[in-house]
Amino acid sequence: MHHDPPRPPLTQRLPPGAWTALTWCAVAVFALVLFVTLLNQDRDVHPEAPAAAAAAAVMALPLAGSRRRPSAVLAVLLAEIPVATAAGVMADRIWPVFLAADILTGLVTAGRARRAGVVAAVAALAVQQVAWQFDLWRGGHRALAPGFVGLTLVLALGVLVAWLAGTSIRQRREYGRALRAHATAEAVTAERLRIARELHDMVAHSIGVIAIQAGAGARVMDAEPAKAREALTAIETTSRETLRGLRSLLGVLRRPEPRPAEPAPFAGLADLDAVVAMTAAAGVRVDVRWSGQRRPLPAAVDRSAFRIVQEAVTNVVRHAGVARCAVSIDFRDEELRVEIVDDGHGPAPAAPAGGGYGIAGMRERVALLDGDLSAGPRPGGGFRVAARLPVPDRPDDDHAPGAMTSAEGVR
Repeated sequence: MHHDPPRPPLTQRLPPGAWTALTWCAVAVFALVLFVTLLNQDRDVHPEAPAAAAAAAVMALPLAGSRRRPSAVLAVLLAEIPVATAAGVMADRIWPVFLAADILTGLVTAGRARRAGVVAAVAALAVQQVAWQFDLWRGGHRALAPGFVGLTLVLALGVLVAWLAGTSIRQRREYGRALRAHATAEAVTAERLRIARELHDMVAHSIGVIAIQAGAGARVMDAEPAKAREALTAIETTSRETLRGLRSLLGVLRRPEPRPAEPAPFAGLADLDAVVAMTAAAGVRVDVRWSGQRRPLPAAVDRSAFRIVQEAVTNVVRHAGVARCAVSIDFRDEELRVEIVDDGHGPAPAAPAGGGYGIAGMRERVALLDGDLSAGPRPGGGFRVAARLPVPDRPDDDHAPGAMTSAEGVR
């Protein structure tokens, strides 16, 4: 199933040409506002309109590059302020430049490193303070007058708001990137664990059967050639099935997207007969008992139940030292119960219960399905593995193929 990606926000859907047009519109509006403020003053000497228009255009032109190089544009705007003040222009007549400097401070803080944002905010505040305080001093106000203190607070507040807004945007971006990186790492880890479980479950049983058959064939090769040939045939069959499963799994790993492929062997409970046959060839008879109304199961439940049975039976073949074991699969209304018991001497000392990857893998599978698993020696001897797997009321669309609906008894 393919899912369409979410639509990006409107600002990311605009073509580059639209952004260019909007930028130049903003530059034109800024130049117009600055032109009006340059003419709007109460002094006797009025600047000529053409000169004011030229000055406004020159001072507004650097804003055209604010999207790509906000730091450089901010530096140009901050340089314009002392130049205009030295030319005799009062600071209150170029207040749009101060406002644009605050906005650019926010842009620098949002798009650059934290240190760059701090430097931009300090520089903007210092230049603005010097320009405005120089105007107050030039107008005859004494230092630390109410005008000095109030204006200092207003300028500081403007720069602080811009810096905080930029910092908030930058932190949200960093948090989003961290979340995506964490989700990617979690997905990679989960996929690695899933592949490791599949490889272990697929290979461990087959290799155990092959090792037992090879040993048995070597012992009877001279005395009973027919049994040796049967062992070699079982080894060949098991090897081919294992190779087919490995090819299928590797094929899935190589493809960027899943597509119909050769089904992997032993994918669910419907394939339990093949495991029973392979185990019998290794000298251990598996008695499978079904109870309850068999029905299609969700793929995760069906696959996990099968892998639990396969792993437990493999442990019986390798460690229990018995000729038979019993498997019970109970379909209940809201759960599936699986139990594997034997009368052997339990795991070998070299592979204690819970010390390898087999039982740990079972626990991981059951935990992912919010189920329960118990594995340990039986009081009367032998070993028991029991799992409870919750089953939703309605199986999902990805249910395991080949699941049957008729109840069966002991095989």
